[in-house]
Amino acid sequence: MSEELDLNKIREKITKLDKNLLELFAQRRALTLNVAKSKAHLIRPVRDQQREQELLIRLITQGKELGLDAHYVTSIFQSIIEDSVLNQQAYLQTLANPDIQVPTVSVAFLGDKGSYSYLASHRYFSRRAETIIESGCCSFAEIMQQVEAGHVDYGVLPIENTSSGSINEVYDVLQHTNLSIVGEITQPIEHCLLTAVNTRLDKIATIYAHGQPFTQCSHFLDKQENIRIEYCESTAEAMAKVYELQDETVAVIGSEEGGQLYRLHALEVSIANQKENHSRFILVARKPVNVAEQIPAKTTIILSTGHKAGALVECLIVLKNKGINMCKLESRPIQGRPWEEMFYIDVEANLKSMALQEAITDITELTTFIKILGCYPIEHINPTSVPSNAIPNN
Repeated sequence: MSEELDLNKIREKITKLDKNLLELFAQRRALTLNVAKSKAHLIRPVRDQQREQELLIRLITQGKELGLDAHYVTSIFQSIIEDSVLNQQAYLQTLANPDIQVPTVSVAFLGDKGSYSYLASHRYFSRRAETIIESGCCSFAEIMQQVEAGHVDYGVLPIENTSSGSINEVYDVLQHTNLSIVGEITQPIEHCLLTAVNTRLDKIATIYAHGQPFTQCSHFLDKQENIRIEYCESTAEAMAKVYELQDETVAVIGSEEGGQLYRLHALEVSIANQKENHSRFILVARKPVNVAEQIPAKTTIILSTGHKAGALVECLIVLKNKGINMCKLESRPIQGRPWEEMFYIDVEANLKSMALQEAITDITELTTFIKILGCYPIEHINPTSVPSNAIPNN
């Protein structure tokens, strides 16, 4: 009994410490917003990676004195720094776009509760809105239609995945819309095999999922024998189907977090071909946004060069000569015009910058069609690393 009482006391102390930590995290977050307010008038970049590195080195050194290893301290504070940067960016964007900041937003996404698009939507707007009105859709075209008709404020679309590559259907619908890309977010994709009842892997006869998860988990699926694949319009639909069946022979590929919304549990975890699996989502709206100068920006351009030899290369040389980094190039066939391609180009530059404006002017002369799909903040935060030789041994 005394051992149980001691354990309860230890757990009470841990609970109290956890609450104190949360309060300190909240205080730190509030202070970082004050930093953003000071940067708003000075036009200084949100990130100062040299200062971040110096901060991590100091914290690692202090952590060692307390018996904490460098990896543990680095992991915690990289997450804190990422949160700080994203919160500062969100604040600066409210200043740059005062007319579109509202406490409630409506969002269309693929599937229903629990889908990866659902999770990405909630993660993106957790910093930007108090309430999210959800609108699950059955197709990418329906998402675009919902936004174009004014039924929702935003649409969330998966554009590429680190495992399966670009999502061509999304590029195709972007070719025929007047909507603007206004944001992006990278969502970790952690595929699990989920079931509604306790069972074993060797009992599974049918697996439900959206087409993308099947592609991204092909190595795992190839090892399974006598498995029937059932395609669904979305991961959410697949999870709802498995919960409804309550059958020990069926499973679904999805995230453990999403599965919890359907009372599913993970039979197998980390089944994706690549352990570091991420999907990049874009947000579309009826009006473009202004990107604050302190925030790193990305601009998406679509263009067609016709059949002129070397025209695309000439366009890319223009970007190179202007010192503009191209981070994505994708081509898709133009419907009704055989053998002609539409090129999608992502560049790391603010549309308001002189360099990009001059580049667009020069590229226009080399193309038969050019359109700006949107300029938006870069949301992916590369963690600041600390060289091993920069950490004191003692």
